[in-house]
Amino acid sequence: MDRPFDLIVFGATGFTGRLVAEYLHTAHGDDPSLRWAIAGRSAAKLAEVRDALGLPADLPVLVADAGDADALRRLVGSARVVITTVGPYQLHGEALIRACAESGTDYVDLCGEPGWMAKMIPLLQDTARASGARIVFSCGFDSIPFDLGVVHAQHEAQARFGAPLVRVHGRVKTMKGTFSGGTVASALATLEAIGRDPSLKRTLVDPFALTPGFKGARQPADHVAAYDELANQWTAPFVMATINTKNVHRTHALLGHPWGRDFVYSERILAGESTAGKKRAKQMQRQTNLQNLLLAFAPTRALLKRFALPKPGDGPNREQRERGRYELLFFGETADGQRISTRVTGDRDPGYGSTSKMIAESALCLLRDIDRTHTPGGVWTPGAAMGMTLVERLRSRAGLTFESVES
Repeated sequence: MDRPFDLIVFGATGFTGRLVAEYLHTAHGDDPSLRWAIAGRSAAKLAEVRDALGLPADLPVLVADAGDADALRRLVGSARVVITTVGPYQLHGEALIRACAESGTDYVDLCGEPGWMAKMIPLLQDTARASGARIVFSCGFDSIPFDLGVVHAQHEAQARFGAPLVRVHGRVKTMKGTFSGGTVASALATLEAIGRDPSLKRTLVDPFALTPGFKGARQPADHVAAYDELANQWTAPFVMATINTKNVHRTHALLGHPWGRDFVYSERILAGESTAGKKRAKQMQRQTNLQNLLLAFAPTRALLKRFALPKPGDGPNREQRERGRYELLFFGETADGQRISTRVTGDRDPGYGSTSKMIAESALCLLRDIDRTHTPGGVWTPGAAMGMTLVERLRSRAGLTFESVES
């Protein structure tokens, strides 16, 4: 594919987009073969970002508005892969993703909006397959560490036991840092969309909402406090399970269900052992239920958007990002009861520092490591499109670890 740019960062004037551009410069700026550019709706603001970050003075700045379909078609037609951090995607993303699907341009985003993704998958699949575009959703903290955590656990189980894990429990052990302003804005946009179309609630609660035509085994109820016999701890609901579980099941479906059509995946937060763990899990459940109740109330959402929540362009400073970290555990079991555990860690705060590295390396993985014979055009997850190849890239470049641990 002979195009002027290998990679374009769309939304580079936003907080996360700036971090992606900065990371590409610091981690890959010495690679003369990488032809990249930054893009957004204001040439002046893009030039300011380029200068403030110390990017090369000759780094191209490209102008296109998220609502200008013609400009976006010209933009994506000049690149092999586009990174977009411009969300909420359900409000600002359709024109760009359509342009990529039609132009044969690979695409990666940070989407954690299952309603929009469920709409885009059938809409774009045939177009992307015909053009050769690899459309890959959810290339940040939602859902790469969880999606690839399961892929890694299954890879280790096959190597050790010669059999898949028929159930995996993804558990958050540590998460120090904040969700991004974009993630918050996406969540609020989803709640507003449900207000307009209550049927979207079914998509949010359906673990197979992103696997059209397939409904697997009944999945665990992850909205209440519960004891986990694989982890030997009490657990509480995890807010991001709503999107991550759907991506894990979509990865499994895209791979052809190698883990069994009755595969079960659960995702929760570890709360501790014995009575203290049970008490903490129930407290966390009550907090989650109260937050959900308040967010369902439109005046509360309006007040939060105005006064309390981070805006999409806001975020923590460098010191806060570098102090952040996360640790996830995946407990798996085969059909005959053999068990394995995997640990995934990240060395920056999940919503910004680690996410900016993950999406950049995902784009480069598509660009450099994954040919279209292995992953042809279509709508993908990171786990299905790049799998263990992306695991190795994230290990070597992005500060993530994936390792087997003793159960």
